[in-house]
Amino acid sequence: MKSRDADLRAWPEWPARFNEVPKWAFHDPALYELEVERIFKGPLWHPVAHDAELPQPGDFKTVTVGRTPLLVLRGDDGQVRVFHNACTHRATQLVMEFRGRRNGELECPYHRWLFDTAGTLRACPGEAEFPPDFERADYDLRQARLASYYGLHFVSLNADTPPLHEWLGEIAEPVRCTLGYDGRLKLLGYQKVIYQSNWKVYVDNDAFHAPLLHQAFRMLGWHGAEGGRQIRMDNGNMVIETKVPPQKQSPLLRDGSVIGYRGGDQPRNRSPGLQTGSSLPLLYPLVIIANHLDVFSIRFANPVGPDQVAVHYTYFAHQDDDEEMVRHRIRQSSNMLGPSGFVSLEDATVFERIQNALETEPGETYFLKGYREGADLHYSKQNDEGPNALWWEAYRRLMGFGRAAA
Repeated sequence: MKSRDADLRAWPEWPARFNEVPKWAFHDPALYELEVERIFKGPLWHPVAHDAELPQPGDFKTVTVGRTPLLVLRGDDGQVRVFHNACTHRATQLVMEFRGRRNGELECPYHRWLFDTAGTLRACPGEAEFPPDFERADYDLRQARLASYYGLHFVSLNADTPPLHEWLGEIAEPVRCTLGYDGRLKLLGYQKVIYQSNWKVYVDNDAFHAPLLHQAFRMLGWHGAEGGRQIRMDNGNMVIETKVPPQKQSPLLRDGSVIGYRGGDQPRNRSPGLQTGSSLPLLYPLVIIANHLDVFSIRFANPVGPDQVAVHYTYFAHQDDDEEMVRHRIRQSSNMLGPSGFVSLEDATVFERIQNALETEPGETYFLKGYREGADLHYSKQNDEGPNALWWEAYRRLMGFGRAAA
């Protein structure tokens, strides 16, 4: 197993050309061990939950970042905290359910240690026979670093992560717009999937492929739109904003409202200048927020191992929506953009096909559309794939790989 002090000479040199990625970076199990340390425990912020998933005191959600199980909990005082999901006595996982509510306390099933919703140790059987220097305060639940932005809660497992707003940088405003402008969302539900691919195959999904792979894009005439853009940051954060032509009734759809847009000109529904379309921020390394037409969605994702990635498609409405708008968002969310949505269902097959073909020649993959040697990739067209190279450059730096000589 590779450690945080892994000898990087165990892998070949990274390609010299900026638009090439070595295939071994997708499938080497030993490399995954290093990713857990340098990326998932590295100086990054990982979105883990939105306020809408924790509306009441005692509400919780369990998540995993890399290999670290975490418990996101709204305390009885109304404050959201993120705890390491383990008893401080013998490392027993405290909560197994995905979501639920705890009425005032968390009890470890192993030795019945009892914690309140602020993580304070309140009781531990047999305490009279513990060592004389035992202090309960030394065994409160351990908290992860937490920062929040318009209701979206981020954690970091690293002390050197910069402040959240600095880390978001130029995509902070697109993220705000994609979260409904004010973050006042309410949960509709989830669709969960495990893709049979490395997590980087999933996140390497470019904007170039959409009208070429997805039949629905062509059938609905969405592939011809122009005027969108990509913004890419050096730390890997990005946003793709696209325009979608006015929606027309299609004989292929029994319910045309599935592709309807009802948001009007309210700024909370669209980034400035994009009245109908899609705003898709990617928060490095692999959490995606999507506002396509009237869909509010966050795709919380985490590797299951070197060759699988779990994605929780989480759907929201806005708190100001009436019942008809909520029903519309539910129909559009579950039918259009989920893991089996008619717009996106081909992705899973392509992810698996890529994973199956990684140990082939040539030994690299290439970004070509929209790429020019030496060109600035931070701002580009909506359907270019060249800017993906900036995501990989952030990866290369975090992992510590040097480039081969040109």
